[in-house]
Order: sequence, then structure tokens, then C-alpha cells
Amino acid sequence: MGNCCSDAGGRMAAVGGTAATDDQNNAVDMYLKSRGVHGIFCQIELSFCATDLQDRDELSKSDPMLVVYIKERDGSVTEVFRTEVVLNSFNPSWITKYTITYHFEAVQSLLFHVFDVDTQFQNVEVKMLKLEEQQFLGEASCALSEVVTKPNKSLTLDLVRKVESASSTHSQHHGKLTVHAEECFSSKTTAEMTLSCLDLESKDLFSKKIPFLVISKLAESGISIPVCKTEVLKNDHNPTWKPMFLNIQQVGSKDSPLVIECFNFNSNGKHDLIGKVQKSLADLEKLHSGKEGENLFLPTLVGRDYENKILKSKLFVDKFSETIQHTFLDYLAGGFELNFMVAIDFTASNGNPRLPDSLHYIDPSGRQNAYQKAIYEVGEVLQFYDTDKCFPAWGFGARPIDGPVSHCFNLNGSRNNCMVEGIRGIMMTYTSALFNVSLAGPTLFGHVINNAALIASQSLANEARKYFVLLIMTDGVVTDLQETKDALVQASDLPLSILIVGVGGADFKEMEILDADKGERLESSTGQVASRDIVQFVPFRDVQGGEISVVQALLAEIPTQFLTYMRSRHIKPCS
Repeated sequence: MGNCCSDAGGRMAAVGGTAATDDQNNAVDMYLKSRGVHGIFCQIELSFCATDLQDRDELSKSDPMLVVYIKERDGSVTEVFRTEVVLNSFNPSWITKYTITYHFEAVQSLLFHVFDVDTQFQNVEVKMLKLEEQQFLGEASCALSEVVTKPNKSLTLDLVRKVESASSTHSQHHGKLTVHAEECFSSKTTAEMTLSCLDLESKDLFSKKIPFLVISKLAESGISIPVCKTEVLKNDHNPTWKPMFLNIQQVGSKDSPLVIECFNFNSNGKHDLIGKVQKSLADLEKLHSGKEGENLFLPTLVGRDYENKILKSKLFVDKFSETIQHTFLDYLAGGFELNFMVAIDFTASNGNPRLPDSLHYIDPSGRQNAYQKAIYEVGEVLQFYDTDKCFPAWGFGARPIDGPVSHCFNLNGSRNNCMVEGIRGIMMTYTSALFNVSLAGPTLFGHVINNAALIASQSLANEARKYFVLLIMTDGVVTDLQETKDALVQASDLPLSILIVGVGGADFKEMEILDADKGERLESSTGQVASRDIVQFVPFRDVQGGEISVVQALLAEIPTQFLTYMRSRHIKPCS
């Protein structure tokens, strides 16, 4: 699914994850991210059929064509696809399919229009047809997430057409449209490789080799785009890295050129290039079958030009095989859900909610504050992956009516039930809670994380097909840092990911310690190390004005964390 995995310590993590416990590997992940490796994607092929279309031809049946549009957040639409015209049919099954890149972290809104193509235009190429000259039969809309989360990946929608009368405008139903999604097969085909090197050269006799590999694909422009990396090996001139899983679609095809670079790790992030080779997956397969090595080369400045210096160091392919690897969408089709949870900071440092300078101020004009924006943008994406759309919602750092300061209270005011219905329900209970509690402090995360972990562990004990995503929003640095680390280390063995949004102008540097992408793997007070990275942190102010939204910055790695958990525990999509 657009990711490459490295099996480290029994865990399989995608690019941007943390497959090993060594500090060097976390630094390598940061190095890759600085070169543009982010997120997870796959190609989806959409097919379409309709039933009971309206007959608007007087002498024959309709000749329907489907047009697909992408609907942006601002309401604008862009046409992206047209099917062929099916002659004389009220129940067409169109052959032409639409391929779209699926992005988990975004709500991809689709709009469908069905037209009856007039007989006089049936010899005209579909892309040349003027839609205003065709008869409009009806429209439907959905998010791509709604389709891919269905068990059979099929969603049936009502086709409607607005009809204006003298007194009002109303919608009439005119048949149904079924949208079916199939993940492109190549996106599941994975090459498993074990790579090794012999006689890695050193710049001097006393330097140590701490090697790792980066595999990049070559774009048409000649730019190399990193897609995969190995773990770092210490003091090894003849390294053999752990098996790597490289998605074939991610590199284009088996014949697409790849650059395999061997670096010597430096803690300052400026890794030294030892040497490299340029080979396709097909070439690497031949090296394996022929049990041959390929000499590394090093671009070397000679005069004003670079020449490739051939090194004695060699790259070997000790293992090469192709497998079909289960993807994120396979698990969704197998009935797995993502369950959204939310926890909101009600400490006094947010300011009096009744005053406009408060981070909790509810603007009468309807303009959302940062807490509302984060709830909406994360919840808007995750709600499609939760069938009942009932979400645990908590507050922390406030004094509820008739009680002491609570570091985890139910947002809805109930003593026993933390569930809130829908994203709109969370927004309403948040607003209500602001005027039913007294803001206090300090900022403690441990109670909230433990509550979320309890729900996840109970679900796991019941063998439910659920993975939980907890959104924590805070305006300050956590006070119980070690207790929070302890809770996160314990939770790292559960089907749980945690998203933290820093709101306001506080210094959040300490918060980045909780995000393993920024440095060392979390360690508890007893010395236990987190089994995987489950935390993503982002200061809201860093992304609110740019092209990357907070929801994309936070959510891009959730499918990777999901797959890391499922694969490390050998959990299959189907029982």
C-alpha cells in the first residue's frame, strides 16, 4: 500500500515508522522524512453501475453516461472522469473505470452526474461532449472513505434530481447508482529482499562502519525519491540487513530504475555516502538467482566533472521473493474499524472561556477556535471508519460541579458513560462543558491515556476487530511527563494510536519527546521500552496557515501504525 517495511525485532514498520529500538534508526527515519517520505497511499479502481434510470427519451430508452467530479472543501467541483455511453439501457454497467489515489488522511468527496446522451451526439468522443446539451438524469455524492469501508467495497446511492415548482424546490429520486472499489492488484504485490554488502570501504583505517541502505526510485526528471530504508548496523564492514518488504507499485514496476545508496550513519544527521548502485527489481532478482554481487560506485570529483569510481565493495541479494501482502484496505474489508476518542484540556491556562482572548472562546459568529477545528478535522476523517459513530469524549484539568479537580471526566457530564454520538455531539458537549466546569490544572495526560488503554485492552480481550485513535488537545506542556511515558509504554502493546495537538503559543519542545519520530524510543520508569511508536504530535499553529492541514500532519501515519500492529501480531484481515 505504498509503503516499504523492514522486519526488526519481530516488528514490521513502514517508512516513517520506527522498526528498530536503536537511536540511529529513529534518526534515519527523520533523515528520510526530510527527503520527502510521508504517509501511505494506494490506487483504487472505481467501477459503476446504475438501476432504474429515468426514461427521458420519447422513442427509445436512455443512453446514459456517468461523469465524476472531485468536490473541494470550499464547495468547488472539478470534472475528473467520464465513462463511455451505454446505448438503450435503464440499468447500465459501465466498463470504463476510474482510478484514484486513496489518501487516508483526507476526506475525498466525490460527486456523480448521470446524463442521457442525445442520439445525434453518439458518434462524438465522450470527452468532447458538451454536457449542457445532454439531458441530466440525476446526481449522487459520497466520500471515497464511505466506499472502501464497506465490507464488499460497494456503496449504493440514490440518484436525485432537483425539481423546481412555483412554490419550492424539491428533490426527486430517479434510480440508484452503485460505486464499487477495488484496490489495484499491483499495490499488494511486495518484493521481499535480504540485502548484504562485502568489504565496505572506509575513508581511513580508524573509522567505524555504521551502515544502512536507502532505496530510491528515479522520477522522470532524474530526481531520486526515497521509498525504503534498512535498519542501521553497528561496526560492520560486511553487513547483512534484515528482510525488507518493498511495494512494487511504489517504485512503478519491476523494470523501473532504483538507486540503492549505502550510507555511514552520523549522529548529526549528515550521513556519509559509502557507495551506490542503480538496479531495477528485475535486476536484483537476477543478482539473486545468479548469486552474483554488484560493485558499488562512488561519484568522485575529477577536475570539474564527476566520475563514477568503482569500489571493491559489493552489494548482494541473499533473498528475493514476491508475495501478496495484506493492505490497510484489506483489513477494512475484513471488518476492522478505527474508533475515535477525544480528550480536551480544560486547564486554567486556556483563559476564561467567556473572554475573546481565551483559547476556549466560543465565537458567536460561528468561527471555530483551535480546539473545535482539531476536533472537526480529525473527526471528519475518522468517523467513516467507525460504524456506530459513538465516541468516548473526556475533559481533563478542570473541577466539575460539586467535585474536586478531575484529570479525566466525561465530557457529557455523565458519571458512568463517556460516549457521545457523532462529531456534532462532541462539539455540543464541549461547548456545554465549558460552562459547567471550573478551569483548573495541572496538565496531566496519564489518566486519559490509561482510560483509553483500558477500552482498547477490553476490546482486545473480546477479540473485537477494532483499532483506537485518541486525540488529545492541550495548551501546555504535560506536567506528569514520566507518568505519561509509563502509560504510553504500556499502551504501545495495544491497538491504539495517540494524536496530540498543541494549541496556543506555549513552548512544546518537551512534548516532542513523546513523539518517537523526534528522538529516542520512549522508556518507562522501570526501564521497559515502548514496543512501537504510537504518538504523533503537532503544534496547531505550525500548520494552520499552510498547505498541510493539521489533520494531514496528524493522520498520515495512522495506517502505518495500524499495519505495524496487525503484522507484528500476525493478525490477518479475515478469520
